[in-house]
Amino acid sequence: MQPRKQPPEQPAGGKPRPGFAPAPLRLPVPVYDNHTHFDFGDSSLGRRVGLKDALDAAEAVGVAGAVQVGCDLASSRYTVEAVEADPRVLGAVAIHPNDAPELAGATTADGVSLLDVALAEIDALAAHPRIRAIGETGLDYFRTGQEGVAGQKYSFRRHIEIAKKRSLALQIHDRDAHDDVVSVLREEGPPSCVVFHCFSGDGDLARICNENGWYMSFSGTLTFKNANNLREALAVADPALLLVETDAPFLTPHPHRGRPNASYMLPYTVQSMGQLLGRDLADMGQLLRSNTEAVYGSWAG
Repeated sequence: MQPRKQPPEQPAGGKPRPGFAPAPLRLPVPVYDNHTHFDFGDSSLGRRVGLKDALDAAEAVGVAGAVQVGCDLASSRYTVEAVEADPRVLGAVAIHPNDAPELAGATTADGVSLLDVALAEIDALAAHPRIRAIGETGLDYFRTGQEGVAGQKYSFRRHIEIAKKRSLALQIHDRDAHDDVVSVLREEGPPSCVVFHCFSGDGDLARICNENGWYMSFSGTLTFKNANNLREALAVADPALLLVETDAPFLTPHPHRGRPNASYMLPYTVQSMGQLLGRDLADMGQLLRSNTEAVYGSWAG
């Protein structure tokens, strides 16, 4: 997840708006976008993407549904609204690691940490039956300096606790923090399903994930020319632990890098994964669909 400064997607099948990419070819086996942000608005228009339009656009190219991911209280509340509004949506709720230090450093009039207040609401929101993950949470040493590490680690540990309490998957944001993320997971004891959202490691981290049964979710960054570390990781990753995502509206895959991303762009990354692994598109799609349902359960349930 990056700052909210991208415009929304165009519906598939229509005339492309200026600056938007055309829709890809339809996948032969429908898959799921396991991490996206439908609530991110168009900063130039000051409005939110229409949820139905976004999902219709995705479904038209073989993306059957998505996991809407919260990263603060506002987006986590929206996530609950989204899972109730459309059966093609499951949800994840959390406080993003970059927000955790500021919240940890502030208190209510009664002296209660604002981070603890926020985490209590995340726990309550996670009780909804269509919230299937806690995330995105984790550690980010790219945007937050040393002074924020303690707050991030405390928040991460609390999110792990909530995931285990609620028997939910854990979606991890890991940026420039691989060793510490792994250490915290081992110290706390991970929940039954751990997902490294927008996997950013190399073959070494992929092997650690293999050993622990942790899922690796690849995004459009896999298609970038300089992403040799991701291609190395994909090559050694256990196929049973592979997932795919957009992290929309960010990380648009090649050949449309630099334009707004959306769930309907997912087929580009699925195709790239299949080519790199020597799997045809149908086989790749079936694998990803099965893995995603193993983590989050059925969209119909």
